[in-house]
Amino acid sequence: MSRYRFLLGSAWTTARVAVWVGTTVAAVALLAWSADGIGLSVTELLRGLPWVADLVSRMLPPNWEVLDRLAKPVLETVQIALWGTLLAVVMAIPLCFLAARNLSPHAIVFHGMRQVLNALRGINEIIFALIFVAAVGLGPFAGVLALAIHGAGMLGKFFAEAIEEIEPGPVEAVRSTGASPVQVVVFAVLPQVIPSWIASTLYRFEVNLRAATVLGMIGAGGIGFELVSAMKLFQYQDMATSVVVILAMVMTADYLSSRLRAKVLAP
Repeated sequence: MSRYRFLLGSAWTTARVAVWVGTTVAAVALLAWSADGIGLSVTELLRGLPWVADLVSRMLPPNWEVLDRLAKPVLETVQIALWGTLLAVVMAIPLCFLAARNLSPHAIVFHGMRQVLNALRGINEIIFALIFVAAVGLGPFAGVLALAIHGAGMLGKFFAEAIEEIEPGPVEAVRSTGASPVQVVVFAVLPQVIPSWIASTLYRFEVNLRAATVLGMIGAGGIGFELVSAMKLFQYQDMATSVVVILAMVMTADYLSSRLRAKVLAP
């Protein structure tokens, strides 16, 4: 009997090896096909390095005299990210309860709301920004609306998943007292999800701050507009200053957000 077990084990091991080999070959073939499709070429990269070095040499040293002029665009970028995040939270909260499997009133509502959230987060902020620039004109308001709509889809998904992971005990206990659905949410659901929601919101603010710098390049306000303007005017040292300011702003926001998230999620 032990002999047959040995043979069975050998066959099983051989089958697993065959699966791993087949998977590896398929993955390599997929990567090779993708590399050919995108024109991946180390030669072209090496050929372009001198141009990159020439551009960097023109950017250095940064022109620190324009720092005063960049103060207002930096504040505008922070304001865009702040209001984009706030409006996203306001829109995501009512949507997330309908998109949570354990709280949604019906399967049709659940699946329908999930698709709504997929649509909102599936369209990039730049696409929304282009639409709103055409609708409300150039400026930061278009950027705020773009970040809010896209962020509502992202935060709605995160919030709904946090609701689905709550402990059912407190919910059942509150329901057993004859509480209304609103009371169940207030006294049994929110206390369990608020820390996760705050952490997700802080992370989304970081993402929006980075996105706001890009949206400025298409006319949606912020420091990105100053960056692209300097680039178009071949003012490379001014462009370098904008890049340094953006890096400092993003790194500061990342540090502060990480500290706040750690405190919120601390047991």
